[in-house]
Amino acid sequence: MRLPNGEVTCFSPRGPNYRSTLGTRCELTCDRGFRLLGRASVQCMPTRRWSGTALCRQQRCHVLPLIFHGTYSCTKGVLVDSKCDYTCNPGYMIEGANSRMCQEGGTWSGREPTCADRDPPKIQCPLSRVRIADPGQLTAKVTWDPPVVKDTADVSLTEYVIVTLVGQMPGSSFEEGIHVIRYKVYDQARNKAACKFVVRVEVRRCPTLAQPLHGYLTCSADGNNYGAECEYHCEQGYERQGPRLRVCQFDRSWSDVAPTCVQTEINVKVETAGALLDQFYDKRRLLIVSTPNKANEYYKLQELMLEVRSPRPHHTVGGRGRLICLFGSAPPILTMAMKADCGLDMRKVTVIELLGRAPHAVGRIKDKHLDPMVIKELRLALRISRTFFSMVLLDKRGVDRERFREPVSLEELYSVIDMYLLNEEEHERLEPYKSLCD
Repeated sequence: MRLPNGEVTCFSPRGPNYRSTLGTRCELTCDRGFRLLGRASVQCMPTRRWSGTALCRQQRCHVLPLIFHGTYSCTKGVLVDSKCDYTCNPGYMIEGANSRMCQEGGTWSGREPTCADRDPPKIQCPLSRVRIADPGQLTAKVTWDPPVVKDTADVSLTEYVIVTLVGQMPGSSFEEGIHVIRYKVYDQARNKAACKFVVRVEVRRCPTLAQPLHGYLTCSADGNNYGAECEYHCEQGYERQGPRLRVCQFDRSWSDVAPTCVQTEINVKVETAGALLDQFYDKRRLLIVSTPNKANEYYKLQELMLEVRSPRPHHTVGGRGRLICLFGSAPPILTMAMKADCGLDMRKVTVIELLGRAPHAVGRIKDKHLDPMVIKELRLALRISRTFFSMVLLDKRGVDRERFREPVSLEELYSVIDMYLLNEEEHERLEPYKSLCD
């Protein structure tokens, strides 16, 4: 008797040499990897036939399913004793046994492993950078390309890679100093990676300009940063000689040379009204007071309020409109005349008086007398009557802005000047000191 892929062991009553005689009994077993189908024991019958049949069928395990993000390879396919080794895709690590054996009985050893994403993504930030603040600004607009992000595990699933910015957005304005920009990236498995770079903004600065003697500066931006403009102004009674503006340049130097403030000298020796008015153009306002004679009641009342020729023996207006005590440290006590002079001077108003009629007409600025021809031309040009009291207020361009036929108080006069003639900068400079002179 023969059994392919198996073994037959027989026992005969007549001895081992008689394997097919009546009464012989045979035990049937299969080789490893095969399963017996049929009788495990047969006997030779009187009919000269075996009492049963059997065969050995090869055993197989079921085909292993594929695993996510991995694969396997087997030594004998699905046959018994076949070893299947698992490997994961790049970026993944195996969790569980990395191999399984096909066992007798058609079952696989162990449990199916899994491939888990344990590899963090890779992120590369842009290089650190230094930027100079924009001209006239204390900030700089800084841009950069997005970071380079790679994830081995999610190479085909880039939409699942989340990049988060910690800091200002590219293209925004950065203030002076050092700014750390951080990026964080998370993959689908929430593995994290991060990178950072530095944005440094520098403000190029020129040396701080000194205030001019008898003047002051108004500067844009921070006053001495690249692109800042500083304008020179002179106090009342002084005029600028030299450039009006200086600009802080990229090489940290100022353009031009510093101007100076020199005392304004009004030349009353001119022979025409135009030559006189030109000296005040764009510098001072004019209040022209006209009266037919000194005895005019309106004039006497107005002169009492203005006192334009009264000296100021103990105090003077200096600096930025502040009243400086010349003798002693006690706060100054101002007479009406001193207040009038102070208030008008702070508003850059010069008073011209036209008194009487020809041939006895007198024109004067404080104690300086004008040429008779200049007096005549002023009256003609500005249509100022000789027969009654009047006052004409001119702006810095010589434009007639207001006329008065009766005396006005200082408060009324200042109100007109402040409302219609002063610009915004003059208002700001005047405000802190109005209570002192007004």
